[in-house]
Amino acid sequence: MSGFRGARYISAEASTRGDWKPGGSKLPGGDAYATSKQCNLATVLAFARETPRLRFNAIEPGFAPGTDLGRDAGLFLRLLSKYVLSPLAPLIKYRTNPGTAARMITRILTDESDTTGVYYDEKGRPMRGSAQVHDPAFNARVVAETRALLGTVHV
Repeated sequence: MSGFRGARYISAEASTRGDWKPGGSKLPGGDAYATSKQCNLATVLAFARETPRLRFNAIEPGFAPGTDLGRDAGLFLRLLSKYVLSPLAPLIKYRTNPGTAARMITRILTDESDTTGVYYDEKGRPMRGSAQVHDPAFNARVVAETRALLGTVHV
């Protein structure tokens, strides 16, 4: 329904140009959104391994109606979201709201355990991402390419 078909990562440089692997989303920005989430999670997992004395965790806040994520969708999908999905939102399994998400994020941030490299769902429970995002070689590649790309930026 959302049109997101998963991450389409080619390289950090390709991502800056908006180039993605074929077969992705028909929604404008869909591949960028899914790929940026994948790269953020890959980076968290790589940093957790790279610097175990610090805590790096990722959070999936859940479906939050009213965030305007689908603002670039076609008219039909925007109307469907506003007049059908929003009223049904309380019945959607992964639904959240900003207050609930903030409390869950605060709980994870203030947790005094040494937990690192964990991906949490909208209820604050550990969850798994894709197989690719748990591949240390993929994580290292994303981080190395991003660092190299950032090294070319002159400020």
